[in-house]
Amino acid sequence: MMMTDSAVPSLQRYAWISIGAAIATILLKGVAWHLTGSVGLLSDAIESFVNLAGALMALWMLWLAEQPADEDHPHGHGKAEYFSSAFEGFLIVLAAVSIGYTAIERFINPQPIEAVGIGLVVSVAASVINLLVARLLLKAGREHQSITLEADAHHLMTDVWTSVGVILGVGLVAMSGWNWLDPTIAVLVAANIVWTGWQLMQRSASGLMDTALPPEQKRLITEVFDRYIEQGIAYHALRTRQAGRRSFISFHALVPGKWSVQEAHDWVERIERDLRTAIPNCHITSHLEPIDDPCSMDDQALDRAR
Repeated sequence: MMMTDSAVPSLQRYAWISIGAAIATILLKGVAWHLTGSVGLLSDAIESFVNLAGALMALWMLWLAEQPADEDHPHGHGKAEYFSSAFEGFLIVLAAVSIGYTAIERFINPQPIEAVGIGLVVSVAASVINLLVARLLLKAGREHQSITLEADAHHLMTDVWTSVGVILGVGLVAMSGWNWLDPTIAVLVAANIVWTGWQLMQRSASGLMDTALPPEQKRLITEVFDRYIEQGIAYHALRTRQAGRRSFISFHALVPGKWSVQEAHDWVERIERDLRTAIPNCHITSHLEPIDDPCSMDDQALDRAR
């Protein structure tokens, strides 16, 4: 028995918002770097190029993930979202290497920072844009269970906090005259970016490896089944996985052997209805078995017992 929800709403508009924000921040941070000569602000601008590349990849993968199931992809294309977050993580690491190289060069050949006030104002404006877009993407990502939007949002938030650190660093250089603070902060920025990239790639790998649903969602599923125990219905072989925005749930329903096929079917339909309420946008595969037949206990594991 198989059941799936209707088509989910498109999220591509959020990717377009992210693209627009990335272009705006690239221009603003580029102006800030040009005015100040700060390698810290340059690192911020470089990361914004990564944001743009990630947003473009997100748009592509969101479009692909929203394509309907076909003969070659009967379970849909939801896993495409994991390629987006993995790609963005890879780009983040490359950006970190570039920032680190530039910072080391500035350590060797220190240069004074100029036009600090104007540069910081421009950088603050760029950070505000990133903050507003990140909050929008994070809300949409959690609401629609989109790892692509969540990854983009977390990356933008990291960019915001990174910008805050750079702005403070440039301000300290202006007050103290210690030019070595600028490349030092740039190195810290690079380290922070590497950590973000690693987390994104690790989460993407987990999704591609068919990781089970989070504990809180598994608890909701268990609560649904517990409500049917007193009706004489048990279950086993419960398996879950996440593929982008869609969740997959499969289980074996154990019912009294004296029930008719129609009666057992009606009860399982009720269970599936409650599961879809608890876990929106889920695809459910169920299998009926007589609870009093010993053979029904042989297929609880992934490989049937011999």
